[in-house]
Amino acid sequence: MTDYVDLAGEARSFGDAAAQQRVRENDRGYVFHSWSAQGKIDPLPVAKGEGVRFWDYDGKEYLDFSSQLVNLNLGHQHPELVAAITSQAQRLATIQPAFANDARGELARLLVENSFAGARSVFFTNGGADANEYAIRLARHHTGRQKVLARYRSYHGSTATAITLTGEPRRWANGVLDANVVHFFGPYEYRSEFWAGSAAEESERALQHLAHTIELEGPGTIAALILETVTGTNGILVPPPGYLEGVRELCDKHGIMLICDEVMAGFGRTGSLFAFQQFGITPDLVTFAKGVNSGYVPLGGVIISEAIHGSFESSPFPGGLTYSGHPLACAAGVATFEVFEREQICERVRDLGERVVGPKLREIAAKHPSVGEVRGLGLFWALELVTDRETGEPLVPFNASGDAAAPMNRVVAACKDAGLWPFAAGNRLQIAPPLIISEADLVRGLEIIDEVLDVADREAAALR
Repeated sequence: MTDYVDLAGEARSFGDAAAQQRVRENDRGYVFHSWSAQGKIDPLPVAKGEGVRFWDYDGKEYLDFSSQLVNLNLGHQHPELVAAITSQAQRLATIQPAFANDARGELARLLVENSFAGARSVFFTNGGADANEYAIRLARHHTGRQKVLARYRSYHGSTATAITLTGEPRRWANGVLDANVVHFFGPYEYRSEFWAGSAAEESERALQHLAHTIELEGPGTIAALILETVTGTNGILVPPPGYLEGVRELCDKHGIMLICDEVMAGFGRTGSLFAFQQFGITPDLVTFAKGVNSGYVPLGGVIISEAIHGSFESSPFPGGLTYSGHPLACAAGVATFEVFEREQICERVRDLGERVVGPKLREIAAKHPSVGEVRGLGLFWALELVTDRETGEPLVPFNASGDAAAPMNRVVAACKDAGLWPFAAGNRLQIAPPLIISEADLVRGLEIIDEVLDVADREAAALR
């Protein structure tokens, strides 16, 4: 019986201890892992993936409720994406970006025509971090200004400017690599920085805070403001009504470029191709990656407005990448658009979010005292876990590690034991399965979370 195919193309069966041992030895012997103390990790060897599931070498099956790193929007081994890459590789595996290429040009056209009014062109990158780097560079050269505003609860990547833009603790140890980045608070009604009593107050006061930040930093010094349209890893924070519109007005007032970071929220995750399309705003620059081709070949980019594009009509843009718009990656991106249209991915995501996920999570929350809040959109949701609903005390402290993180670690371990691979961050269980997930699998995953929250309830009770 063949369960998976190995690196040499040989058929293998689950339970092959020698094969698994080789994978572990090579990983621990030679691979340097991101965001990790190398001697304290033991990565799970994965034998295969298919659809919304993947399997380890022992044959244990996991329902992928995190879409890996919220990039696998069309799931593991989607046949049309694999076929597009194979076909492209057979006719032209790669070509440098100074040449015109049909896959690159077609994907650029699709992105421009399906993004925002006034979009003009696409600069392709290798992923989300460098997309944000280049968006900032474009804004700075276009405006002649240097400062950039970014929110504290954010993640924009780990390269130099991107990690400085990032507001969360992963920034701290890297120092200040771009001295012209200024952070501000965005809306977060559940843990309001502004003593707000409603979504309307949160929006109004967050905008007032932003206006003051702009005033005190000097409007004429600020090139751009970057934000995740719907905050991802830092909490699935959906902006309250009026907030994004107010940000756009402030940017227009002061000639500041608005950059929507859609690396995680884009490509159907919230129920529209780009999340900003649900909030009635027009950005100046949009960054994307992850779901553009489900990460089958690394790809990211910046969608550029007509005005910014025009700044480089007669003056060269000072930047570039060897693999900008790699044909294999772009071919998978074109196939992604075809799948989205034929299978009405955005429509089904909206339906599943409104009809299944939202109601089920609210039902789950009512049962479990460890759930402080449910929030989300489409197939992008968060359960905020607390020790006490009245005080909102988080199940684990902010930026917890070691023993302080143990309660959340036990919740995550229970998910994995039950065959569900979760998207966990801080004191939150976040829901982000592949967008192709069946309703039955979606319900089953939510049922596992319901069961696992018994563990969270016990952890919360022990801490009270």
